Amino acid sequence: MSSDCQFHRILLKLSGESLKGNSDTPYSEEAVKSIVERVKLILAEGVEVAIVVGAGNLWRGATRGSGMDRVRADYMGMLGTVMNAMNLCEHFHMAGIPSTVQSSVAINPMVHQFDREAAVRALEAGQVVIFGGGLGSPYFTTDTTAVMRALETGCDAVIKATKVDGVYSADPKLDPAAERFPELSFDEALARHLKILDSTAFTMCRDNALPIIVFNFNDTDAFRKVLRGDTEAGSIIS
Repeated sequence: MSSDCQFHRILLKLSGESLKGNSDTPYSEEAVKSIVERVKLILAEGVEVAIVVGAGNLWRGATRGSGMDRVRADYMGMLGTVMNAMNLCEHFHMAGIPSTVQSSVAINPMVHQFDREAAVRALEAGQVVIFGGGLGSPYFTTDTTAVMRALETGCDAVIKATKVDGVYSADPKLDPAAERFPELSFDEALARHLKILDSTAFTMCRDNALPIIVFNFNDTDAFRKVLRGDTEAGSIIS
């Protein structure tokens, strides 16, 4: 592992929208290939990478007033995350990077069911492990899935890819005066009511001293920079 990198194993949390880029379709070949290339650079530094991806490019869930059952809507979202995981996995394979998908629920023969020991072995062997299917239960977000899988597989941090270069006091696109926080403690983030992860996921990180790093995934160099502790490229909550 590069002496500059502060982490040995990380969990990268991607939004489903990151797979579509600026496309009007659910997937952009360019966007998916860009994700693979950036992860490849991290792997080259000896960092082990696990991924949880959302499904916002395919399914936004039941909205208020739609009349749709929340549980069924969440199950559909879980299936969407498996599709995104399979898409990513195939592109890693095409780039010559070994990878595997594990789903919280059995979907044979398409993907393997989640197996903690198998996941850890794959990470140790240099494979990218992509977790799909959420936690297999409704009412849990992919934020919570990311933190749970990070803890289960012994990751050193949860790295959340966003569209902004860190954590702000307000949406910087709407409020030019929003304050950026390069570093925060969990208690400071709570006191400021900052929305970093959903409340369940955030509490799990705080209770288990698992750092969260938020960075702008549209900046192609930011991923490597934040893993080296560069707080100009992202914010760290620890």
